[in-house]
Amino acid sequence: MKYNSTIRKLSEIKADALCAFCFSKAELSEASKDLDDALEGTLSKSLKHIGFKGDAGSTATITPLSGKAKQIIVVGLGDKKDLTLSSINKSLDTAEQKVRELKPKTVAVDLTITSGTAVSENALCAKLIERLNTGGYLFDTYKSDKSKSSTISDACFVCSKDQQSAVKKTIAYTAAQSQGVNLAKDLGNEPGNVCTPTYLADIAKGLAKEYASLSCKILEEKDMEKLNMGAFLSVSKGSSEPGKMIILEYKGGAAKSAPHVLVGKGITFDTGGISLKPGAKMDEMKYDMCGAASVLGTMKAIAEIAPKKNIIAVVAAAENMPAGHASKPGDIVTTASGQTVEILNTDAEGRLVLCDALTYVERFKPKSVIDIATLTGACIVALGHTTSAVMSNSDEFANLLITSGTEAEDKAWQLPIFEEYQKQLDSPFADMQNIGGPAAGSITAACFLARFTKKYTWAHLDIAGTAWTSGGTKGATGRPVPLLLNYLVNHAK
Repeated sequence: MKYNSTIRKLSEIKADALCAFCFSKAELSEASKDLDDALEGTLSKSLKHIGFKGDAGSTATITPLSGKAKQIIVVGLGDKKDLTLSSINKSLDTAEQKVRELKPKTVAVDLTITSGTAVSENALCAKLIERLNTGGYLFDTYKSDKSKSSTISDACFVCSKDQQSAVKKTIAYTAAQSQGVNLAKDLGNEPGNVCTPTYLADIAKGLAKEYASLSCKILEEKDMEKLNMGAFLSVSKGSSEPGKMIILEYKGGAAKSAPHVLVGKGITFDTGGISLKPGAKMDEMKYDMCGAASVLGTMKAIAEIAPKKNIIAVVAAAENMPAGHASKPGDIVTTASGQTVEILNTDAEGRLVLCDALTYVERFKPKSVIDIATLTGACIVALGHTTSAVMSNSDEFANLLITSGTEAEDKAWQLPIFEEYQKQLDSPFADMQNIGGPAAGSITAACFLARFTKKYTWAHLDIAGTAWTSGGTKGATGRPVPLLLNYLVNHAK
């Protein structure tokens, strides 16, 4: 979808559908009043005739007999004094749904209604683009009968002259974010027989070909053997699909500027290994690579926005399978850091691939490191499907990520990783074991990772509850691309 802005009059814009907002008592914006004048009062008369009052979430569709817009959609916002970014959500959802029902190819939206309210034109623009992207997303690659729903090709946002610069920047940023979210969704929704570690490596190579600012390097299993990544290899050896360590670099800052690093868990299918998962909903374990998907999606958005920073993505990609040569409970492996791990549960494999990746990124001398993983079911018990978990060796860093998520409407919340939890990982035979028992499962998983992150500022995002939805609306969400992008572009120093 193409997005653009204009300061032209609404009456001058040719579109299949024109969306105008109004407040209670059908109070129109000045731009909409000008449109009404051009239509000889047809708009206001029609609203009065049908008794439209402008209540929040209400809509009216008018087919004008003249003018350049084929149809005009008027969406109520309620009382002007009550308009906030939160209160506007219901109306925006309704607007997006109504636009979809009409199946226009081109749509124009009046942003000027926000004048004199707590909501800016660019904030309204961002929310609209996000909804158009969400509502227009389809994954029908494997459907014999492709969806016949209409796809909007162009969206034009009508803004005030003094707001056009801000709106243009918002369009560029939000459109890039939408591309990143969609890539993350696509990768998550691909079946496990297609989206293998090799497939993820090919996607990363493709991004490096598409954007000159990106470069890609792939570590094969033989390379990881030389780096003594025994924890990672203990997972990938159980599969006929070779594991890959994918490194994607964006160089937008000074050559000596320390990079910010993202590390994504890329278990492209997780059977649990020898510690086999229950059969029910095991199909959803294709989503166990959503951490990797969000990292690759974020890097695509970064390449589009082109911030003046250095950013590196590392994806630890492997399959976790119960083959005859797979790891067994009780096996002991040596990590790239030299620390040894007793594997008590082969279904706690994400932390095993991540710990070697976290050791690998030390070479970059990073400014910050965030690992993103669908790591624990315990996170869903703690925070449900609304909020991602943040755990960090720096409270300041954790708070920065929480703020980034709040601003991007991609919520996260901090869980503690106090030293007292570390004793749950004590092993009688190795430096640590890979599970800490049933109590505080998300926290002890992060405590395990913390043992490999002592040389830099680090945070762990557990997205097990937010990376995908189940049931009739099953699918990847693309989270936490908005949080990560907001941090990297607007908060990372």
